[in-house]
Amino acid sequence: MGAVKCIFCPKTNRFWRRCNLFAMARRWMEKLLGRMLRIVVSLFFAAFKLLAPQQRSDEDRKLPPVTNPLLTVPAIQLARKIRRKEVTSVEVVQAYIDRIQEVNPLINALVKDRFAAALQEAAQVDKLIDEETGGEDVLEDRLPLLGVPITVKESFALQGMPNSTGLLSRRSVVSGVDAPPVALLKRAGAIPLGVTNCSELCMWLESHNHLYGTTRNPYQLARIAGGSSGGEGSIIGSGASVIGVGSDIGGSIRMPCFFNGIFGHKPTSGIVCNDGQYPPPSGQQPRFLCTGPMCRYAQDLVPMLKIMAGPDAEKLSLSADVDLSKVRFFSVPHDGGSPLLSPVDPQLIQAQKKVVERLEADLRVKVQEMRIPQLKYSFQIWGAMMSSPGKDGKIPTSFAELMAGGGKKVWPVWELCKWMLGLSPHTIAAIGLALVEMFQSSQPSQFILQQKESLQRELEALLGSDGVLLYPSHPQLAPKHHHPLFTPFNFSYTGIFNILGLPVTQCPLGLSVEGLPLGVQLVAGRLQDRLPLATALYLEQAFGGWREPDAMSHGPTSAQSAPRFLSHTT
Repeated sequence: MGAVKCIFCPKTNRFWRRCNLFAMARRWMEKLLGRMLRIVVSLFFAAFKLLAPQQRSDEDRKLPPVTNPLLTVPAIQLARKIRRKEVTSVEVVQAYIDRIQEVNPLINALVKDRFAAALQEAAQVDKLIDEETGGEDVLEDRLPLLGVPITVKESFALQGMPNSTGLLSRRSVVSGVDAPPVALLKRAGAIPLGVTNCSELCMWLESHNHLYGTTRNPYQLARIAGGSSGGEGSIIGSGASVIGVGSDIGGSIRMPCFFNGIFGHKPTSGIVCNDGQYPPPSGQQPRFLCTGPMCRYAQDLVPMLKIMAGPDAEKLSLSADVDLSKVRFFSVPHDGGSPLLSPVDPQLIQAQKKVVERLEADLRVKVQEMRIPQLKYSFQIWGAMMSSPGKDGKIPTSFAELMAGGGKKVWPVWELCKWMLGLSPHTIAAIGLALVEMFQSSQPSQFILQQKESLQRELEALLGSDGVLLYPSHPQLAPKHHHPLFTPFNFSYTGIFNILGLPVTQCPLGLSVEGLPLGVQLVAGRLQDRLPLATALYLEQAFGGWREPDAMSHGPTSAQSAPRFLSHTT
């Protein structure tokens, strides 16, 4: 009791002031540390440019404009046109093949095609439609994507296609079956055109490996396309694919969609089957890995998700009406200033503010701006949970073991030495991750666990069944090639929601002054995927959605010409 009474004495007041000074000093030290880290990164940038200068040709070259009108039609509308015989599947598939052949030498997104097989399948679709006697409605119900071309991330099993995940030791691996989500899309009538590039073993935010090379951003070829689903993001963003399949364990759908100006959705954890991918998740990772749709047009997200989720789609009530004027919206402009992460680009903060203004003006809602302190520990939470043992007590397969591709475990220090001599089959990003893993504990600290649980409770209570949170997709616009090596923790803006298991939709918001895509994440409570998906449809109309690369020179596509409306129903 004596300790309680002393709270009110002058001595305790002095102690309270000292604690305040200590907290201020800690915040000052964190800011100083952040500035020092950014200075070090800048010095690394300078050294990197001297040792490996960017190709001037990449900075000057542009993608040719989209000229075939079939390439600007959403997938669901393409399927309707094909069913109604307004266009043949062969014509649509050939249009996309022509576009891929036009742009892929520049962006290096599609790493293996199946064009001949796709044209044969398209011809079979046209024959099926000619012979169908049940009418268009029967075909729509049974085959909603009939005749529509699709691309697939190379880490997914697609029958007859490579499944190396950028690993040289797996270069001869060819899939004999389809991954379940791919099989469901094919069963719905979609026609795969081929597989797209990813980062080595899908654990880096740039799609670069020693088997297929580096994928480039269609908006600026000297920029990254993101990872690990960067090939999908690039091929779709360039207008050479309309829909695609991606996977996401730390933002691998949302970052490429953001960098390439398209839509992507990370579903609620456990809704879409993750089987048929390499590498397979282990430990607690199956809870965090999500498979989801990537597309150029928001209206394709819900139909794709319904197909990919199979029977579990019923858990999401995706056909239920959504009145956005009754949704509670929240805006968080940044993570609170972690010294490990880059500050959020002012253009992204401004774009998010414009979203808030449009929501308030059009929907007559009040968007509450918030600060969530636990987000500051996003990277630490993600890293700790990813390395934690599963329910069976088994720790995750080490990255060094995965790098071996079934062979002898890789020794990261030796690989680094080989890399310096140009002899390693692995990228420096993969080697770096294996090195970091050597010093990482499989048991998260109690403090980080407390932050994770606190954040989980706060967001679940905040969002409930009718809330949507706006949050930056990434702190930076699409970086130049290899620059993420110096800002490796920036993926935390997306990765934290994998750990929390929440559904997130990435939505494009036009282009920056440099001509690079802007965007925002839309986060909802578990199983409330329909809310961010409906919001994405609204924002597509409000801000113009996907913009053709180099759209500023090809003609105006400003959001000012987009319609305004008060609510939307799915």
